[in-house]
Amino acid sequence: MADWDFKNSDNVLGLFFVDDQCIACDACVNEAPDFFRMNDIHGHAFVHNQPTKDEEISLCESAMEICPVEAIGKKRETN
Repeated sequence: MADWDFKNSDNVLGLFFVDDQCIACDACVNEAPDFFRMNDIHGHAFVHNQPTKDEEISLCESAMEICPVEAIGKKRETN
């Protein structure tokens, strides 16, 4: 499970984030390219755009589900 305390600094603030467990597999980028990008220098994905519509949130949730190392998280209300 992704950990908010270890999120990549490249993430834009918002509901979704990628943490330091990312293995740069590109699954999230392929699933939701409007929201995830790869930092090729540091070898990890990050959220570059946060979803605002229900269908966009669903797409990011799908990317979160297919992440093989569970490096994508969804911010809880208390974070």
